[in-house]
Amino acid sequence: MEEMRLKEENTAINSTKMQPMMKNAREENHVSQLYAIMEAVADRAEMHAIIGEQRNNWNHLFLHSINFITLTASIMAGISSIPAAQAAAPHLLAFKLSSALLFTAATGMMLVVNRIQPSQLAEEQRNATRLFRQLEKSIRTALALRTPTKLDVEEAMARVLALDKAYPLPLLPGMLDKFPKTVKPAVWWPELDHSHLQRTRRAEGDGWSKELEEEMKGILGVLKRKDEEEYVRWDKLVLKINRILAVSGPLLAGLAAVGAGLIGIPALGLWPALVGVVGGALAATMNTLEHGAQVGMVFELLRNCAGFYLQLEEAIESNLGEKEVKNRENGEMLELKMALQLGRSVSELKSFASYASSSSKNGEAPEFAGKLF
Repeated sequence: MEEMRLKEENTAINSTKMQPMMKNAREENHVSQLYAIMEAVADRAEMHAIIGEQRNNWNHLFLHSINFITLTASIMAGISSIPAAQAAAPHLLAFKLSSALLFTAATGMMLVVNRIQPSQLAEEQRNATRLFRQLEKSIRTALALRTPTKLDVEEAMARVLALDKAYPLPLLPGMLDKFPKTVKPAVWWPELDHSHLQRTRRAEGDGWSKELEEEMKGILGVLKRKDEEEYVRWDKLVLKINRILAVSGPLLAGLAAVGAGLIGIPALGLWPALVGVVGGALAATMNTLEHGAQVGMVFELLRNCAGFYLQLEEAIESNLGEKEVKNRENGEMLELKMALQLGRSVSELKSFASYASSSSKNGEAPEFAGKLF
């Protein structure tokens, strides 16, 4: 009996010692997993930066190449229509064929470039680079402030996958639709839950009050009615302009190719030369307006700005939707973050919230909540 009692005591002591060892092993495993995710995130940021620079170079190279080809073909079409050139049949044929071939090549290149929108691709990669670097910094902060848990690892992994989906690297397949039927704000974050709110809640208090809730509701209403809606409206307009330019350029270049091929036919007179020269000049103009002005990049920029405000809206709604105040993010911290992201001080944010509430009651349109963009 004495031996059995001693064995039971030794077993209990060993199990007590093993519990903190197992806990430390789990914590070390979570730290190792977060470091692995952070290394992958840093690598993703570098990949997006390199590919973004490459696609920006594509935009400049295609822009200048297509314009050079189109204008050269227009000059050849004009030369082939000169009576002195028409008197020498071999020279006329050479200029006609060269002009028609160059116009055809320009049409094909325009169709490809207008489909992939290199300036928009470059903007996607620039934004992805910034967001991946932001995620890397947030992981470093989490490792420095507290011992990571399984929830930290899962949240970091979900954010990586959401970014991969929002800003894909491959062109075909996987590229985002450059001419969507409906314009929506960009979404690069996973669906919010309350686990991350519980981790950011401070021990000394929740920081929420009735006044803060009313302040957040007022800001939320302005973000929905003014900021997000304004960027979506401008985004729709830019998309329409981009569609018109994307169709006009190849169409004009194709007409110029047909006109250049018909130069020299007596029954048609000077019309083929006119179509070839003027069509080529207009095609170069449309191409310059679309890719020189980087209309695709402007579309993506506005879409990302609308997504920025949508993310703020979801953060506020996620906190206000949680009835248990202890499960919300700390109110003072949320207020500080909102002020920084909207380009205001905390006192300015409070004043703006009260002004927005009074404006909505009086039926007036308040100013925009964000001052950064």
